[in-house]
Amino acid sequence: MKRIFLITAASLAALGSAFAADLPSRKEAPVFAPPPPPPPLWTGFYAGLNLGGGWMDRSSSNVVGWGWNNGGNNTGGVVGGGQIGYNYQFGQSFLVGIETDFQGTSIGSGGNNNNPWLWGGFGPWGGWGGLNATARVNWFGTVRGRLGWLFTPTLLVYGTGGFAYGDVQRNSWWNQNSVVQTGWTAGGGVEWMFLPNWSAKAEYLYTDISGSRQNFFFNPGFGLNNVNNHTRFHTVRAGVNYHFNFFGGGAAPVLAKY
Repeated sequence: MKRIFLITAASLAALGSAFAADLPSRKEAPVFAPPPPPPPLWTGFYAGLNLGGGWMDRSSSNVVGWGWNNGGNNTGGVVGGGQIGYNYQFGQSFLVGIETDFQGTSIGSGGNNNNPWLWGGFGPWGGWGGLNATARVNWFGTVRGRLGWLFTPTLLVYGTGGFAYGDVQRNSWWNQNSVVQTGWTAGGGVEWMFLPNWSAKAEYLYTDISGSRQNFFFNPGFGLNNVNNHTRFHTVRAGVNYHFNFFGGGAAPVLAKY
């Protein structure tokens, strides 16, 4: 009897093991964590080149030498140069930065004076103050802040403004001189990160620079270096930037694999 009981218990144990082996496995379901947010694309240093055009504003007074405007005899010119800067991206939407650029230009203006009170103001001479005078911005530079909004991770829309300086030259029948004027600039643009470290941009700037010297007895604006003698011009440029990946910026998002 005892032997029969042991044989029966062993048979039942073997049958249970075989049955358990045939049951489906009950493993834990995999846990899928949400992917991490993409890293900031824009944080870091960048440098690039730009090319575009510009034209004098009608209210520039550097042609006539007495503080009146240039009569609208403006000639557009080519603008080209380079820029370097630094961006810092806040979260996924905001960006602040600083940029400095230097431009060579052929922006110029003719010399007809529209002030009727000066001799020849209505005639072909264009007024005594602007007789046969022309003006030109030989070069200019800016140091500007940038504040932007990211409509997508790779598309930036921004406003910009800050300090400006430039070399202004005037040629007339009685003299030829040039001076570095200083002032301000403001504008805006769009920039698109089309590759992990490369972006393209289009930008508009309005610039107003003037002399630094005040006449002692009166201040009509005579001379390029007078504070009332303003050079105002518009520029539109397209450019390309390379973003250096020193701090993890400027790289495409890396998605986790599971």
